[in-house]
Amino acid sequence: MNLTMIEAAAARMAGHVRRTPLLNAPLLDKAVGRRVLVKAECLQVTGSFKARGGWSAVSALPEAARKRGVIAYSSGNHAQGVAYAAARHGAPCVILMPSDAPQVKIANTSAYGAEVVLYDRATQDRDAIGARLSADRGLTLVKPFDDPQVIAGQGTVGLELAEQAKEAGVTAAPVFVCSGGGGLASGIALALEAKTPVLQVRTAEPQGFDDMARSLASGQRQRNAASTGSICDAILTPSPGELTLPILQRLAGPGAVVTDDQALQAMALAFTHLRIVLEPGGAVALAAALFGPDLPETVIAVATGGNVDPATFAMALDRFA
Repeated sequence: MNLTMIEAAAARMAGHVRRTPLLNAPLLDKAVGRRVLVKAECLQVTGSFKARGGWSAVSALPEAARKRGVIAYSSGNHAQGVAYAAARHGAPCVILMPSDAPQVKIANTSAYGAEVVLYDRATQDRDAIGARLSADRGLTLVKPFDDPQVIAGQGTVGLELAEQAKEAGVTAAPVFVCSGGGGLASGIALALEAKTPVLQVRTAEPQGFDDMARSLASGQRQRNAASTGSICDAILTPSPGELTLPILQRLAGPGAVVTDDQALQAMALAFTHLRIVLEPGGAVALAAALFGPDLPETVIAVATGGNVDPATFAMALDRFA
């Protein structure tokens, strides 16, 4: 993965994926005592940054492979990104989703025309199921993060961010990025290294599922003890990617960890001050930027997704708005 791949992905997705805004609210800055800039990927087509990686991967396939179709496994956002790209390219699409994924994500994925196959993430191995379906049907597997073209697509967030931060007069800042397997964080880190190295990626994860933070600290891939137990479903992965961790070991700062309550509070503050809707997993980076200790006067957070069930969003507002 390199800048050339990221720029090529940006060219292929032009007109199909949105350039999302970098938002700021003075009253929020005043409340937390620092300038907080928010890259609103929740406003992306499909409601999350995953549209970028999905489009990059599907558009890079040879025509014959696209005609046979693609398969992806995801709790919802990668699913929607791949389903969206496949539908636009006329490619058959099978999506393997955990049965406890939010209903809005399952419904949206089906609405894009994908065939949804549900599995139990606590007792079944999604990689094994996906590999079997791929072999049986001749489908190309689009991995959620450990795929060069997916990483390149996610890196287009970094290209935009480099330009927007310069326009906002940012000379240096940490860039908090919600992290599951690390595809988005590693793509952004590669883009920022080339375009504006004064911005350094820091991963953000929910408490109890901080495999990336522990892996960065130890230098070895760590696994989470549990696969469920946080409301931040979008970023509950077993361990960092084989491709993504080395990139982040070289380019990222220490990983940040937040509680579920802090993610819910970040959702409420984002709605109150920025008028954007976030899902819990998509608010983790903002929570780290708002509540983390020993931060500089300017911080950036990537708000990665807004595909939230109404009940969860209402709970966040009831408790913290």
